[in-house]
Amino acid sequence: MAYPTIDAPYGLKPVGLVGGRPYTGATRQIPIASGYGTGIFHGDVVQYKNDGTLIITTLQNDTSAVAGVVGVFQGCSFTDPNTGQKTFRQNYPASTTADDIVAYVVDDPKLVFKMQADEAIAQTGLGNNISAVNTAGSTSIGRSKNALDGGSVATTNTLPLRVLEFVEGPTSTVGDAFTDCLVTYLPLSHA
Repeated sequence: MAYPTIDAPYGLKPVGLVGGRPYTGATRQIPIASGYGTGIFHGDVVQYKNDGTLIITTLQNDTSAVAGVVGVFQGCSFTDPNTGQKTFRQNYPASTTADDIVAYVVDDPKLVFKMQADEAIAQTGLGNNISAVNTAGSTSIGRSKNALDGGSVATTNTLPLRVLEFVEGPTSTVGDAFTDCLVTYLPLSHA
C-alpha cells in the first residue's frame, strides 16, 4: 500500500525504551541561564554548559558537539518578565530574562525516539548510525524542525544516532521520501 509522504520534521519524540518498555513521561528539571541567547524547541537535543545550565546542541558527525548530551528538551517554565505570571512553554524563547527558567528534559540513556528523515532511508539503513540536519524550530508551535540526515547512514561509529526500526503508518513506510525511524542517541558510548 502506498502512503502519502509528508515533509514535517519534528525533532526527537520519545516513544519508548530500548527493550520495548514504555516511556512514562519522566523528565528532569535543569536550569537555563537568564538571557541565554538561543531558542530551544520541543524535540531539540540539549547539553550542559560548564556553569551547570542547559544549552542547545546539535547531532552532527562531531564527537565534540555530542559530548555532554543531557537529553531532549520537552519544554520549560519561567516567570514572564512582562506579566509577572508563571509561564509554561513548549519552547524557550531566546534571550528570556528571568531568574527561575527551568527546562524539562527527558534524559534516560535508553530512550527510543521517533524522528523523520530529510530523504528516503532504505531497509539497508536498519542498525546503522546516522546524523541529523539541524534547522531552526517553529516559534508558532514551539516544535523542533530537526530531521535525520538520510544521506549520512553508515557504520561510522562517530555518528550520534542509531536506526533501530522503521515506522509503518498512514504517513510513513520504509524508503518513502521522508522516512520516519525509531532511533536512539549514542551520547557517550561511541566517543
